[in-house]
Amino acid sequence: MKESDSVLVLITTTEEEAHGLTDLLLKQRKAACVNILSKVHSRYWWQGKIESDDESLLIVKTKASLLDELISLVRENHSYEVPEIIALPILGGNQDYLKWLDDELEKKGC
Repeated sequence: MKESDSVLVLITTTEEEAHGLTDLLLKQRKAACVNILSKVHSRYWWQGKIESDDESLLIVKTKASLLDELISLVRENHSYEVPEIIALPILGGNQDYLKWLDDELEKKGC
């Protein structure tokens, strides 16, 4: 199986903000595809206490070479003080899908 430059990026956000961030990432060609998982319940430490929130989880398919730009774009447009943006390598998969992902990300933003 051929190694891929593709990555999955996990981003949590408010449910209200999820679609706007998704549209921004797609329109600026920082992502080829974004899945929005609504109603993810998160529990986490923040400023010395355990917090609890309902959020949306964005699963972003992109390329490692676009990661810095994607992170900057999300940070500029995200409402959280410290947004979760975590990238995971895609080690392999359906080569047709990975080629489609690369092809889409080669196109210029609209």
